[in-house]
Amino acid sequence: MKTIAVLTSGGDAPGMNACIRSVVRSGAAHGLQVIGFRRGFTGLMAGDYIPLGPRAVANIIQRGGTFLGTSRSPEFKGTEGRRKAIDVLEKAGVEGLIVIGGDGSFRGIYDLIRECDIRAVGIPGTIDNDIYGTDVSIGFDTAVNTVLEAIDRIRDTAASHERLFFVEVMGRQSGFIALEVGLAGGAEAVVVPEAPTDIKQLSKVLIDSQHRGKSSSIVIVTEGDEPGVAFTLAEQVKACVGMESRVVVLGHIQRGGSPTAKDRVLATLLGAAAVTALVEGKTGVMVGEINNMVVLTPLPEAWGKKKILDLSRLSLVGTLAG
Repeated sequence: MKTIAVLTSGGDAPGMNACIRSVVRSGAAHGLQVIGFRRGFTGLMAGDYIPLGPRAVANIIQRGGTFLGTSRSPEFKGTEGRRKAIDVLEKAGVEGLIVIGGDGSFRGIYDLIRECDIRAVGIPGTIDNDIYGTDVSIGFDTAVNTVLEAIDRIRDTAASHERLFFVEVMGRQSGFIALEVGLAGGAEAVVVPEAPTDIKQLSKVLIDSQHRGKSSSIVIVTEGDEPGVAFTLAEQVKACVGMESRVVVLGHIQRGGSPTAKDRVLATLLGAAAVTALVEGKTGVMVGEINNMVVLTPLPEAWGKKKILDLSRLSLVGTLAG
């Protein structure tokens, strides 16, 4: 193996740049040439790539987003799109491909390697933390800390005005961000897709909180498939108990910002592990970290198996709400 390539795909996540840096410098340590495709699979199909030597990734470890750019590419899902990508890879002499992204990205590279001889390894990069085969995905810790800072600020206003706030966070159909922030931020309740939402019970929790002397409350809500679910929830609670509330949808601020130390270290370890996997002849796998150990998971399991949210922690939120 002489040349490998790296790209970032799907939603950006803090720590992607740190991961690219690790891939490039680990590749150089193995005597490999590394190229980077811009704009994810879109750039791969278009042949839009740049050489990446150790100096090309200097001073990016602290930067959020991805300096290679990213995209979502419906064209790559089709045979013709992947054929374009295969032609580009062959002409560039690429023998190994590393893709940093989420489940959709992994489906894409799995289809690709079934149609050509190239090796490919995935690295989990998504703030949602919904990828099976790793305790934490790159970007999750930074997103949680970004949301937590916002929650702390919102609580100041909530206390000052004696109000109820519904704060909507990202996560799609996974409640990992909401639950983590709910525990760290002292929320009165957390709403996640993994557990049914009982409006009457939620209303009772908030009323009981008032009766215990609390003048303000915060409810953390996972966005679901479409943002804005917190507005519906707030209206339902108001209809049930007549409580006035405010809704804050944090949106894409959760994806940005300088990565935390935890995300930088995770990204660095997984980037190096991905290069090692390619050098050792591995393909069709995702590198992850479980119990502080680097593990390899077959790509179909990474998107096909459900990552389980610990619902006992959901009960703990209510216990600690006081």
